[in-house]
Amino acid sequence: MRVPLSWLREYVDLPATETGRDVQAKLISAGLEVETVEQLGAGLTGPLVVGKVLTIEELTEFKKPIRFCTVDVGQANGTGEPQEIICGARNFAEGDKVVVALPGAVLPGDFRIAERKTYGRVSRGMICSGDELGMGDDGTHGIIVLPPEHEVGTDATVLLELFDEVLDIAVTPDRGYCLSMRGVAREAATAYGLPLRDPALLDVPAPNSYGYPVQITDPIGCDRFTARTVVGLEPEARSPIWLQRRLQKAGMRPISLAVDITNYVMLELGQPLHAYDRNRLDGSIGVRRAEAGEKITTLDGTVRVLDAADLVITDNRGPIGIAGVMGGANTEIADPETDPETGIVTGTSEVVIEAAHFDAISIARTARRHKLSSEASKRFERGVDPQAAAAAAQRCVDLLVLLAGGTAEAGVTEVTAPSAPRTIAMPANHPDRIAGVDYGRETVVRRLQEVGCDVYGQDELVVTVPSWRPDLSEPNDLAEEVIRLEGYENLPSTLPKPPAGRGLTERQRVHRRVGRALAGAGYVEALNYPFIGEQALDHLGLDADDARRRLVRLVNPLSDEEPALRTTLLPGLLGALRRNDSRGSHDLALFETGLVFRPEGEPRIAVRLPVDRRPTDEEIAGVNAALPVQPRHAAVVLAGSREQAGWWGKGRPSDWADAIQAARTVATGAGVELIVSAAQQAPWHPGRCAAFHIEVDGEKVLVGHAGELHPRVVKAFGLPARSCAMEIDLDLLEKANEGPVKAPRISSFPVATQDVALVVAQGVPAAEVEAALTEGAGQLLESIRLFDVYTGDQLGEGSKSLAYALKFRAPDRTLTVDEASAARDAAVALAAERTGAVLRGA
Repeated sequence: MRVPLSWLREYVDLPATETGRDVQAKLISAGLEVETVEQLGAGLTGPLVVGKVLTIEELTEFKKPIRFCTVDVGQANGTGEPQEIICGARNFAEGDKVVVALPGAVLPGDFRIAERKTYGRVSRGMICSGDELGMGDDGTHGIIVLPPEHEVGTDATVLLELFDEVLDIAVTPDRGYCLSMRGVAREAATAYGLPLRDPALLDVPAPNSYGYPVQITDPIGCDRFTARTVVGLEPEARSPIWLQRRLQKAGMRPISLAVDITNYVMLELGQPLHAYDRNRLDGSIGVRRAEAGEKITTLDGTVRVLDAADLVITDNRGPIGIAGVMGGANTEIADPETDPETGIVTGTSEVVIEAAHFDAISIARTARRHKLSSEASKRFERGVDPQAAAAAAQRCVDLLVLLAGGTAEAGVTEVTAPSAPRTIAMPANHPDRIAGVDYGRETVVRRLQEVGCDVYGQDELVVTVPSWRPDLSEPNDLAEEVIRLEGYENLPSTLPKPPAGRGLTERQRVHRRVGRALAGAGYVEALNYPFIGEQALDHLGLDADDARRRLVRLVNPLSDEEPALRTTLLPGLLGALRRNDSRGSHDLALFETGLVFRPEGEPRIAVRLPVDRRPTDEEIAGVNAALPVQPRHAAVVLAGSREQAGWWGKGRPSDWADAIQAARTVATGAGVELIVSAAQQAPWHPGRCAAFHIEVDGEKVLVGHAGELHPRVVKAFGLPARSCAMEIDLDLLEKANEGPVKAPRISSFPVATQDVALVVAQGVPAAEVEAALTEGAGQLLESIRLFDVYTGDQLGEGSKSLAYALKFRAPDRTLTVDEASAARDAAVALAAERTGAVLRGA
């Protein structure tokens, strides 16, 4: 809603020193979203005056038509002589009054006017259009032609009201009354503590039996319909400048006098109106639901097929308008036409004014169904004051009589459905309890009365809600009104004080340690939406019976392509990998920690929890039981170089081993040791995939997989060749966590290093050999590291050599060579027993 400050001052006596910025601050404090304050006329300086075109000489020797004009500007130019001006526009004639910018004037955009020679003549000024003056669209896109009564030499900046401030308010759905000057003025009056001159307080004649006939067959869709008739309109009458300028400042284009008046009253009072050409109406006006398949041509020239739920305005021929949205073309106000022979102007001379109140939900659904949002539908779907219909019709009639020379017929039609005022019972201290502030009963009553409510009672208040506030329906709404008028900024800000000794839970600490560990290892966190589609699961190559294919589907997904909650983190990460690679970042290591959603058992529907009290433990348990299992996972994806090449070396590409090492990094951060074994699992390459297990309560539990992605998966997602990935269940790692990480005990005695090279079959995993060596070496083993893998003719076909560095250290003494050797031999013996390993060279 655009609110010109000059128009607002008609209803509230704002202090003369108050600027648009000051009013903006007051209205924002009252709860309105005033987005901007536009300074109209910024950069515009005179002289800008009214001129009369005396002569027009057509210059035909140029590529485009040019006119050399002489314009009388009175004494504004200091000489009284006619002003010579070159102009290319053609929508004015000799004798017309126009707006002239004289040399020295500056128009918006820092466009300076000066004498200059052009087209072989000297032009001393400019004849202006509305766009050049920053007035907005007037429908002509040409020179401003003023009514003949304006005196030559008059200051046009005052005449055209070029200097003003306009508040641009984003009206929220619950504040529909602020889509009018009346509503904004009421808020401004309350904010400043000033009286309001309500433009709806008019003397309205009582309804009678000889008004224009109206029949309502759907009183739920239309509970009020007022019709007034004005005859004897002058078809050639134009909207005065003040009316056009107010519409332009409010963001609307002037069209014709009758239409401009209905738009003006709608902006002023918030009541949408419609004017029918009475000579085009056939019989009485009706309001009913449309018949499925009925058609209507609306004012925008579009033929629309109506739905049975649409509310329509009809006459004897059928629909003549979509109620509350847009009128029909067959009854619109006719444009004035001049007979070239007689000079007689013909057009609409009799109009029927409609001021009705329609059901908000019905209008909103119709507007969306036809994709036809109008100024009227915006107001009806947010709530229009039903009591303002008669006043709006009267205001429209008064303006038509005043500006178009019409005569109001005595007939007044008003069809209403019976209704009672809405009342709300509320404890007087309810706003106090909501805000945590002691307002007191007097303040509560005073603020509610400022809103327009009638308040009765002492400790228990009975509040009658004003007709223009359909959003007030319960005590919390009334409490909000008190709180916002008292000022949200005056609410105390008190930080909660947690009990001493509380901090992060162990689960939170584990997740933070994992995130820091991966970031320290060179991975970059990527946060993705938790949504997924069947296509992504197909790209992963999951089997039909894979548990990850059982999805939780959303009723209202953000995207039809991703209508379900994710069961794995990989699709989101792989999408991020593809996007970054396509934008030139080829060396990538990304990670994410987040929830996945795994439904188990039969789907259940959660009960709706109450909001007026704390839910019981049983109700909360019922909701939790209906939710899917939501474990937290960690995942990584890699592509490109893991170590960059440079003067320090060749570098190396990332591979499956880096993905496995990422899992070990996660496990170390969680304080758990992984058991690594070869596996086959989609979406990984069958020969380059590892499974991770942990021991929980003496049982071996699968927690994740890692390795190189299958080539088909790489192709389906459009990833770089040989991309790798890892995914692991953090909640299971937490279960295996033995509590806070214990600091290692540092021994001051020297270390004893023993290297062993074992020959095993090609298919024996190095992890199994390492596990056997670790167990066999006993407590003296401090660390073990695989530093070489060799295959070749010396070992024979189907064999490989694994070389390990074993470090032994005792916490209380220096180990002897015999002790270290004995521990090494024990390790080799157990490895030989379990894996068939043989010392190389033995």
